[in-house]
Amino acid sequence: MMRIGLLTTWASRLNGGVFEAVVQQAAAIRSMGATPVVFALEDEFSAQDCARFEGAEVYLAKVIGPRQIGFAPSMVRQLLAAELDVLHLHGIWTFPSRAGAVWARRTGRPYLISPHGMLDPWITARGRLKKRVARIGYEAGSWKSARRFHALTEREAQDIERETGRGQSVVIPNAGPVASETSLVGCGARFLYLGRIHPKKNIDALVDAWAALGRRAPDGPREQLKIAGWGEEAHVEALKAKLQALGDPSVQFVGPLFGEAKAQAYAEADYFVLPSHSEGLPMVVLEAWASGTPVLMTRECNLPEGFASGAALDCGFEAGDIATCLGKAAAMPIEARERMAASGLALARTRFSEEVVARQWAEAYGVPDRAPMAAEAVA
Repeated sequence: MMRIGLLTTWASRLNGGVFEAVVQQAAAIRSMGATPVVFALEDEFSAQDCARFEGAEVYLAKVIGPRQIGFAPSMVRQLLAAELDVLHLHGIWTFPSRAGAVWARRTGRPYLISPHGMLDPWITARGRLKKRVARIGYEAGSWKSARRFHALTEREAQDIERETGRGQSVVIPNAGPVASETSLVGCGARFLYLGRIHPKKNIDALVDAWAALGRRAPDGPREQLKIAGWGEEAHVEALKAKLQALGDPSVQFVGPLFGEAKAQAYAEADYFVLPSHSEGLPMVVLEAWASGTPVLMTRECNLPEGFASGAALDCGFEAGDIATCLGKAAAMPIEARERMAASGLALARTRFSEEVVARQWAEAYGVPDRAPMAAEAVA
């Protein structure tokens, strides 16, 4: 049985959407009849969150020194001892890139890299000195050692070629969760943001947009902005301070949500909103579509299918544009909301379904005589 390694920084909620993508990748590998083997740095949530990798082998490496670098010398030993046929790196700019390159050079076996949007111009323009050191120290060697790069979108393939000089990336989207059978479209104005609390997500502009619309029915549940997520303490505290200064009980920060609590948040929301400056391919949007929740997002979310099919509205980046989009969504007739929800569910069942994406990955990995999978949906 083919053994496929999934190498990433954190196998927990600390890795945000990349963690969800790796969970989905492990499931896809199992559906091919291969064995997924996960390698990550140890953190305070990994023991709990690794339970998500059902049926996979999981190896955690202890970090020595600053977490931001993620130096973990035992990771190389774990990789070399695992007898992998293929190694797939998810995310860059930390020590696992170095570990993956060492494995590739010593084994001569296929090594793939998925940057997950981390070569986007918005990302590469920030922390230039640290990224320059990382390039010289280990990233350039990792990129050279890779047999192939993987891009989530054609746009990311262009970013990869610009930054690494490597063209012809294989382009395969993330798979979303299994789509709901039906959607429960509401007629209220309950908006949900769920994800990392970080400047690139543009949450400040979202809060400013909500404030520009005026105080929203504080005594009732029909008009509400709920912000759920996690992040560095400084970013979280800044958000809390901003909301406290606003003094509007209709907008609230509820902290991180997982499992049933997250599913319930999607179900209760009338719209999911992601006004992000930079994304690879956001899992949260795929989750919203799979739950039948219409989406407001920016074009930087790299999901043009959402706009083309009518499953999403372009909210823009500026507070004024976001406020206009929120108002438009709140006033949208129930029939139009139902059409948006249906379009999102259709994308979840076809283009971003587990079956379609798994078949693409089976070909990319070169899995021989893979186990029969569910009938392929129309891509």
